[in-house]
Amino acid sequence: MQALENFLLPIVKNIDYYLSDYVLVFLLIGMGVWFTIKTNFVQVRNFKPGIKHVIENVRLFGGKENEGLSSFQALATAVAAQIGTGNIVGASFAIIAGGPGAIFWMWVIAFFGMATIYAEATLALDTREVDENGNIKGGPVFYIKKAFKGKFGSFLAGFFSVAIVVALGFIGCAVQSNSIGATMQTAFGIPTWVMGIVLAIICTVVFIGNVQRLASITEKIVPIMAVLFIAGSIIVLACRIKYIPATFGMIFKYAFQPQAIIGGAFGAALKKAVSMGAQRGLFSNEAGMGSTPHAHALANVKKPHHQGVAAMIGVFLDTFVVLTLNALVIISTMYTPDGPLASGVIPEGITSANLAQLAFGTVFGEKLGAIFVAVCLLFFALSTVLSWNLFGKINANYLFGKKKPELCTLIYSLIAILFVFFGTVSSNDLVWALQDFFNHLLVLPNALALVALTGTVVAFSKKKN
Repeated sequence: MQALENFLLPIVKNIDYYLSDYVLVFLLIGMGVWFTIKTNFVQVRNFKPGIKHVIENVRLFGGKENEGLSSFQALATAVAAQIGTGNIVGASFAIIAGGPGAIFWMWVIAFFGMATIYAEATLALDTREVDENGNIKGGPVFYIKKAFKGKFGSFLAGFFSVAIVVALGFIGCAVQSNSIGATMQTAFGIPTWVMGIVLAIICTVVFIGNVQRLASITEKIVPIMAVLFIAGSIIVLACRIKYIPATFGMIFKYAFQPQAIIGGAFGAALKKAVSMGAQRGLFSNEAGMGSTPHAHALANVKKPHHQGVAAMIGVFLDTFVVLTLNALVIISTMYTPDGPLASGVIPEGITSANLAQLAFGTVFGEKLGAIFVAVCLLFFALSTVLSWNLFGKINANYLFGKKKPELCTLIYSLIAILFVFFGTVSSNDLVWALQDFFNHLLVLPNALALVALTGTVVAFSKKKN
């Protein structure tokens, strides 16, 4: 296993370097700016209506939907996918690699990404289909084929489906379980392989069920896990309140002068900070990746615009609330003058996997800090695994399940469960590198279709609520 990892890691990292530094940044920011301008800043104009729509539809014990999901269940399933290891381990990785300024670039990506995800959600609702059994099917493959007819559209849709099955259904499960295993071992001393078996059993119960079973779980987990993490973060920040101005100062300063904290020449350091913001921003809020439209397509709403504005709030909660609180905790405890990372030098033993635990531990105590983050990450990552499995399942059935969807679902789920276990016993570096690689592949066909259907998105954004 180690020999395979040593062989694959440098290859994947080299390919990913060019994708992230020369393709992803321009695509994500460019696409977000494009839809922001074309929709006349839909994320600003409809922010308040989006909040109102979400609040009015909050249900922890929503009524059972005959087909599809309630608007809140669809949003909860999407947010469950968004709020995962990207908010804790991903943000930690971005800060370590790109300095505190990487968080600024994650904010930029998220602001423009709110317009992008509006486009994804509205198009997913507009192009979804209902089969002869009344089952709702929707996602990027449907609007990709609407944007591009014939063989080219079929190729792009197939390419996207294969990439998302691998990226989220398989590798994504490994990334999430990898982080769970590492933090639970740090907090409780549980061997990673034991945690792998426990996660595999839990996932088996949900993977084999239908979408309503998943929705009934996510609509309860998402609000609870968000409140828990927000409360813990506020406690730490209240104790470190005198450092908050300096914390924000570092985020803005090192966004444009990253070489002062991570070293290297100015140009290379700035590119690293922006690249880390783009990579981890994509992994965190998933705007432009084409994952969450699968959940939004299932929403039982009358107008695509309504779910579009709700989807924007999902990105806001993910990045500007949960991820930002985690970043503020890390920077205000680890990068301030009394912190171990004040010089920008990373001491031995501090990694992206345990940085948040150490940060919370400065206030809660080492043991309680490790436990708090481990429990939060367990909820975050597990809910993400469940949602990503659904997204991968939809595309696996698109590719292979037209004749025997039940058999396709079973085979796909069994493979996904193996990856859940595989992730807990694999190296952190390899699973993250593979995840980034396949995430970037997802963006390409999705972005082409979104831009091609700009007119449809603009039409939805002009309609009254």
